[in-house]
Amino acid sequence: MTDGKVTPLRKAQPCPECGRPSTRDSYPFCSERCRGVDLNRWLNGGYAIPVTEVEDNQDDDFDDRG
Repeated sequence: MTDGKVTPLRKAQPCPECGRPSTRDSYPFCSERCRGVDLNRWLNGGYAIPVTEVEDNQDDDFDDRG
């Protein structure tokens, strides 16, 4: 049958928070602590897509007549 060893589904990657190897239980993080730190950043708005302000007069140039 098999020799009892389990082949990992994916190679361990560096944790995005601290750089240590990721674990199977907390992938892609190394621990629940690093996973929680990342979640906290998402919830507090630390990760955001930058937006540039558009002036109102640019909307007047748009021609939607057809």
